[in-house]
This record gives sequence, C-alpha cells and structure tokens, in this order.
Amino acid sequence: MIGKEMLAALGLYVVILSSGQLLFKKAALSTGTISALADVRMLFQNYWLWLALILYGVATVLWVAILQRVPLSTAVLFNALCFVLVPLSAAFFFGEGLGWRHAIGITLIVSGLVVVAR
Repeated sequence: MIGKEMLAALGLYVVILSSGQLLFKKAALSTGTISALADVRMLFQNYWLWLALILYGVATVLWVAILQRVPLSTAVLFNALCFVLVPLSAAFFFGEGLGWRHAIGITLIVSGLVVVAR
C-alpha cells in the first residue's frame, strides 16, 4: 500500500509531466513547421519549449525521490494518469476533441490505478 505522502508526490509528478506536455504543444503551435536546421534553431528560441524542459527536469528529480520510497513496478503505473490528464487538458486548453473511446480508456486507466494503489 502506498502512503498518502507518496500518493501526493506521485500526483504532483503527474501534474508536472502533464503540464510539460501541454507546454510542448504550446511550443509546437507557436513555432512554424520544422523542416530544416534553421527551423530547429528557431524552436530553441521558443520560451514555451524551455519552460517545458525545465518542468521535465523538475519532474525527473521528483521521480528519483519517489523511486527511493516506492517500487518502480508500482510507481511507473501512475504515469498512466498522464493519459487521463493530458487529453482532458488538451480538450480544455486547445479545443481538441474527446470521444467515447477516450472516456472508456480513461475509465479503465483510473480503475486499474485504484486496484494497484490499494
């Protein structure tokens, strides 16, 4: 069983990773199509990309701290919450569509995590 403190840490980790994904999308939308080396250089001038990379760095440090206390085989399953949070956030922030398949998938993911977390 995972304690409340570790559940909170795992939740924070998922929020940080998911936020990074949203920032990567924002970077993609605010940069022209990447088709040449010059385009890649332009991407590295995008502050949304840098913010996403910083969040991923913070998430990595938190992940290592989590793995000192939670077995990898259990902790890694919580990464699946990103598959819940990111599509819901993408629908809200970017107007991306969600269908019934998303709803079923999200329900299955959450159900599986409830089983694992107990």
